Amino acid sequence: MTTYSVFVVDDEKVAREGIALALKREYAVKDFDAAESAIEALKNEQPDIILLDIGLPGMSGIEALQAIKAQHPDMIVVMITAYEDVKTVVAAMKYGAYDYVVKPVQMDALKVVLNHAFENVKLKKEIQTLHEKYLRENVPGFVGESDAIQDVMEVVDKVAQSPDTPVLISGETGTGKELIARAIHFKSPNSKGSIVTVNCAAIPKDLIESELFGYETGAFSGADKSGKVGLVEEAADGTLFLDEIGDLSMEAQAKLLRFLDEGHYYRLGSAKARSIKTRIISATNKNLLGLIDEGRFRVDLYHRCAVVKLEIPSLNQRPDDILLIARHYLHEFSVKFEKPFTSISPEAEKCLKEFEWTGNVRELKNIIERAVLMGAGPELTARDLGLDGNGRPSPLGESDTSKSLPPISSSGVDLPEVIKAIEESYFYKALDLSNGNESKAAKLLNLSRDKFRYRRYKLAI
Repeated sequence: MTTYSVFVVDDEKVAREGIALALKREYAVKDFDAAESAIEALKNEQPDIILLDIGLPGMSGIEALQAIKAQHPDMIVVMITAYEDVKTVVAAMKYGAYDYVVKPVQMDALKVVLNHAFENVKLKKEIQTLHEKYLRENVPGFVGESDAIQDVMEVVDKVAQSPDTPVLISGETGTGKELIARAIHFKSPNSKGSIVTVNCAAIPKDLIESELFGYETGAFSGADKSGKVGLVEEAADGTLFLDEIGDLSMEAQAKLLRFLDEGHYYRLGSAKARSIKTRIISATNKNLLGLIDEGRFRVDLYHRCAVVKLEIPSLNQRPDDILLIARHYLHEFSVKFEKPFTSISPEAEKCLKEFEWTGNVRELKNIIERAVLMGAGPELTARDLGLDGNGRPSPLGESDTSKSLPPISSSGVDLPEVIKAIEESYFYKALDLSNGNESKAAKLLNLSRDKFRYRRYKLAI
């Protein structure tokens, strides 16, 4: 059962101790005879509710309320007043008081107010729990104990406190840049709005402006008759995540910079300025400073986007997290595919720890997914992983019978997942054989480069 906490702040000893004594039967209570001491205690402990007397000596209750709300905007504060002075009560509510009670305090009336307030607290905690659950399940940074990833999450917690500070996330492919962006969004005041993702590398350069800012009817040949709302507008009061920002054209960079500097933009084909509030989070696996030297990226846009810079460590930089992450995904995919996997064999653990994870967390996740889908369990073996000497998954059927396609049982088979696993396997092998060159890898798979990049993006490789 949840135990709620209460601060009681009242200079009248009898009233203060009487309220505290009555509430201690149900809540964790601390009492203070002055606002200054209560505010000092808030530096180390935040209660669920504060009962605050208006008529305090020194710092008044109204002044204390303002100070508390400035530091803790979501804190629930119930005022205690000696008389129902309308002007004072209105002032308290204006500065964010949740409710008020009148002296001498009737405990029945106080408990009614507190019960309503605690319902509010309970709801907020449930929402926070859901956010944290989402983050644990979807952000690889929450699966790991290394100093490197803990440092990243510490920065995430700090930057999330701001609703609009631009953030630039850099790191190798597959380190989880988008998931870190989502962590910032869901921990921030913007979490009630949407997070809109734009893959700058996947959108043709001649369409990026209309995708970002939208367009009006007849703005260009082939434009939708009703016009289109841009992705920037969709991210109003939320977060706009620009993945692979280094692939933006110089023209699109100029328009993005104007939006960041001036806070407004123009739909294609319109002279009307539009304004919204959103946070811009950008990500790249490229060296933007190198692109600046080559004249391919604007230095002013770099400094505007990189108010806060966050470098995501590669999986090889945090080897102690490899098995933790592997076990996390083993459980996830065992549940998803209804497989009996419960552990990883010592040989498989050794294999996972020794390979070079050039695809980082994303590659590890895909390999565990493939192994669980194709394997039998209950122990994940080195053969299930099917890793070759370079740490790449061998294409199905290349090595041994353990990599045969899963049979159709009485409960059926998830055919889309089987096809996805096969496709991922061949994509990894093609990229390995071509040393990461997409054009060469596309030829190996008899695909055009555009189709290859599109499928790679959809497979999250």
